[in-house]
Amino acid sequence: MQANRYHSLHEAVQGLKARGFTAEFRLENGKLKDLDSGRTYAEDEVLIVEFHRFEGQTNPSDMSIVFALEADPACKGMVVSSYGPYADQDLVEFLNEVPMEDRA
Repeated sequence: MQANRYHSLHEAVQGLKARGFTAEFRLENGKLKDLDSGRTYAEDEVLIVEFHRFEGQTNPSDMSIVFALEADPACKGMVVSSYGPYADQDLVEFLNEVPMEDRA
């Protein structure tokens, strides 16, 4: 897993989009949904390629994490979530079951 290469959430989202992670995902009914195509994916159909965590410098509620995901070779995108006390627990539980790409 690669170290955080971005300085802000905005920079990470723009950088990931430039690298082909263009789909936007949201958790709906226990599955990850591609908002453009409407296709849904279970935990075993998604791979976490990388993630980047950001801590709010002045506001603890600004803590966020962006996950770069591959659902299949043609569907690469991201999901953004808060972490810590503001985290979406359903999304956290879903992502805990998603395998991470092994980049030794």
